[in-house]
Amino acid sequence: MVEEKTGNETLVDPTVEDLLLQAQELVPMALSKARTVKGFSSRWRVIISRLEKIPTCLSDLSSHPCFSKHTLCKEQLQAVLETLKEAIELANVCVSEKQEGKLKMQSDLDSLSAKIDLSLKDCGLLMKTGVLGEVTKPLSSSTEDLETFSVRELLARLQIGHLESKRKALEQLVEVMKEDEKAVITALGRTNVASLVQLLTATSPSVRENTVTVICSLAESGGCENWLISENALPPLIRLLESGSPVAKEKAVISLQRMSISSETSRSIVGHSGVSPLIEICKTGDSVSQSASACTLKNISAVPEVRQNLAEEGIVKVMINILNCGILLGSKEYAAECLQNLTSSNETLRRSVISENGIQTLLAYLDGPLPQESGVAAIRNLVGSVSVETYFKIIPSLVHVLKSGSIGAQQAAASTICRIATSNETKRMIGESGCIPLLIRMLEAKASGAREVAAQAIASLVTVPRNCREVKRDEKSVTSLVMLLEPSPSNSAKKYAVSGLAALCSSRKCKKLMVSHGAVGYLKKLSELEVPGSKKLLERIEKGKLRSFFSRK
Repeated sequence: MVEEKTGNETLVDPTVEDLLLQAQELVPMALSKARTVKGFSSRWRVIISRLEKIPTCLSDLSSHPCFSKHTLCKEQLQAVLETLKEAIELANVCVSEKQEGKLKMQSDLDSLSAKIDLSLKDCGLLMKTGVLGEVTKPLSSSTEDLETFSVRELLARLQIGHLESKRKALEQLVEVMKEDEKAVITALGRTNVASLVQLLTATSPSVRENTVTVICSLAESGGCENWLISENALPPLIRLLESGSPVAKEKAVISLQRMSISSETSRSIVGHSGVSPLIEICKTGDSVSQSASACTLKNISAVPEVRQNLAEEGIVKVMINILNCGILLGSKEYAAECLQNLTSSNETLRRSVISENGIQTLLAYLDGPLPQESGVAAIRNLVGSVSVETYFKIIPSLVHVLKSGSIGAQQAAASTICRIATSNETKRMIGESGCIPLLIRMLEAKASGAREVAAQAIASLVTVPRNCREVKRDEKSVTSLVMLLEPSPSNSAKKYAVSGLAALCSSRKCKKLMVSHGAVGYLKKLSELEVPGSKKLLERIEKGKLRSFFSRK
C-alpha cells in the first residue's frame, strides 16, 4: 500500500482527487516563497512564470471526463506535487542563503525550471492528443479489449513523463511486440509515431535501441512508412547508422531498406547524407546489415538523377567487392541489381565498372548454380563498351545462363546475344559456343517476352550460313517459329519469326514443314497486316508448293 506524507498527515493510497487538492494548495505556497527570493532573479522569474500556469493546467486536467479513471492522471499529479515541493524547498534555501554554492544552485534551479516545463507540456499532451480517452480502461473484460488498453497505455507513456519512464514503457512495448506485433500496429496513431521518432535522438543508448527496434517493425509492416517520413524519421535513422550500437545500426538500416522503395524517400536519403554511412556498412557490417544496406543502395540507384552522387561516394567498387566477397547470396543479388541500375544509361559509370574489373566479377557471379537476371542485365548494359575480344569471355557465361538460369536470366542472356551479334565474326563466335539449340528450346517458353527475344536472336544468327545450317538440322526450330507467326496483336515475336523462316526457306525439307504446320494461313493474315517480309515469304512457300504439284504430275 502506497503511503505519502505531507507534514504530520499521512495519506494511505491517496486518490486522484486528494492529489489534486494537495497540488492546488501547494501552488500559492510555492509562488509566495518564490517571490520572496532576492538572488538568482532571472532564473526565479522564469520559474515563477511557469508556476503561474499550473492552476490552469490542473483545472483543465481535472475537468476531463476520464480524470479519475486511470493511473496517467494520478502519476502526472504526483510529478507536479514533487516539483512544487522542490520549488518551495529551493526557495527556502535561497531566502536563507544556505546554498552549497552558486553553480550548484544555478544547476538546481535550471533543473527545477525544466521539470515544471515538462509537467506543463505533459498536461497539455494529455488534453490535446486525446490520450486520456484512448487509454481509459474498457468496460468489457475481454482479453482482446484489455490487451488493446494495455498497448494504448504504453503508447501514451511514450509521449509523457521523463526519459526513465519512457524507457520502461519502451522496454514493455518491445516485449509486447514480440508476442503480438499486430496489436501494437493496430493501436498506433500518428502522434505515437511522432513520439517514437523523437526518442530516436534520446540521450540513452538503450532508449534509442529499443525505439529503432519498434520503428523497424513498423517500417516492415508496410503501414506506417508515410507517417515515419512525414515525422522526419530519416535524419535520426541515418545518424544511428553512424553512431548507434550494432543492434541499432541493423534495425536502422532495415528500416531504411523498406522506406527506400519509394523514389522520393530514396532522394531524401541522399539529401540527408545517408549514402556514405550505408556504404560503410556494406564494407564493415555483419551479414544482415550488409544485405539490408546493399538493398537500400540498390533501391536508391533506381533513381537516375542520384546515380552520380552514388558514384562519387565509391559505390561501384563497393558493389563489385560484395559480388566477390558478400556473405549472403541476397547481398550479391542486390549488388548485381545495383550495378545493373548504375550502368543502364550512363557511359561514364559503365567505364567505371569495367575499370574496376566489373566484367570478370559479374561473369564469375553468373557462373554459379542458378544465375539471376540482374547480373546478366548488367553484362548486357556493358557489352557495347568493351572490345570484341572480351566477348570470348562473355559468351560462355551466357551459354551457362541459357542452360541453368532463371527464365528472366535466360531472357536477358538472349537479349545480350542480340546486342553482341552485330557482325558475321561475332555471330560465328556465338554459333560455335553451342547456344543455338538452347535458343531454339527457348522458342517454346511460356513467357512471351522470352519467345520474342529468342526468335530475335535466331533471326540475327541465321544470316551466317554455318548457323543457318545448324538451325535447319533441328526440326523443332521450324515448328516453333511457325507457331510464332500467330497474328494476334499481343504476339510481338511474329516479325522475327518471319525473318528466321525466310532464312530457312531455301531448304525444301524446311519449306515442307512450314506448309504442314500451317504457315501459309498465318502468312496470309500477316500479309494483310503488312508485317515486314511476310508477303515475300508467302510467295516463296507457294512457289515451292506449285513446283511440287507439277513435279508430281
